[in-house]
Amino acid sequence: MKAIVCRNFGPVDQLDYAEFPERTLLPHEVRVRVHAAGVNFPDSLKVEGLHQIKPPLPWVPGSEIGGVVEAVGDEVRSVKRGDRVMGVGDARGGGFAEQIVLDAARVLALPSGMSFEEAAATPVVYGTTLYALKQRGRLAAGEWLLVLGAAGGVGLATVQLGKAMGARVIAAASTPEKRALCLEHGAEHAIDYTRADWREEVKALTAGRGVDVAYDPVGGDAFDEAVRCMAFDGRYLVIGFTSGRIPEIKVNYPLVKGFDILGVRYDVWRDGCWPEARANLQQVLAFYEQGRVRPLVSGRYPLPRAVEAMRSITSRGVTGKVVLVTG
Repeated sequence: MKAIVCRNFGPVDQLDYAEFPERTLLPHEVRVRVHAAGVNFPDSLKVEGLHQIKPPLPWVPGSEIGGVVEAVGDEVRSVKRGDRVMGVGDARGGGFAEQIVLDAARVLALPSGMSFEEAAATPVVYGTTLYALKQRGRLAAGEWLLVLGAAGGVGLATVQLGKAMGARVIAAASTPEKRALCLEHGAEHAIDYTRADWREEVKALTAGRGVDVAYDPVGGDAFDEAVRCMAFDGRYLVIGFTSGRIPEIKVNYPLVKGFDILGVRYDVWRDGCWPEARANLQQVLAFYEQGRVRPLVSGRYPLPRAVEAMRSITSRGVTGKVVLVTG
């Protein structure tokens, strides 16, 4: 089969579109013909050798796909050949390819109206977000939720899920177009977090109290300001550092303000607590069927152009999700 192959850790330019051996199908596994694969910021970090997880080489990136089951192992009863499914990979990756082999428990039937591209745009951003808001952030209906980088793939997922969970969502985005997009996807307010006084706007919106939960995939200067927007007993969720700078904070600040800073390592939790992670994804699919969440696929690239797709993510100019399509 054809795949995007990482033979050495380094710049994404060195990725190779080449033949890659198919993995033998074990009794509990399924083989899925990949129609679309989601592209995420950590894919580039892993290729560059900058991620906590360093897969054994050679390695095929990609951890989320939409496709059709082609074959099932002898022990598999949950799906059958021809089923339309969403597949969720593990640390071995494998999504940037024409086929992928997965444990049968890691594939979920698609709602009838969900496209393969929407399926490929769901597991990482919506899975990360629901885990962050539900298990880590304990978000409750009526609470204020601040979303940084809100127009990106994970940001829009957070806006949508926050609203679906009953929160009052403040979306922080850098351009008028991005802020308008956030409002279209359910944000109650949208603010410009490139302005020097943006945290004062957050405080004004919350009548001086601050936000109960902050969702931060950005880091850098945004973190420095956002931690000053927290309410007492708030939960600050650290997702990542797309700004490129890992911020620091003196621990007396969360003590005095009385809020928690919580790291969100979805991949570790997902792979260690898969039944609960699967239940979260089933909840996301139920929200989809109810019309309460809708993945926004804004970039589509043929599989051989994976490097270009990954660059579009790291440039931070993308709204919504980027996917690779195989035909």
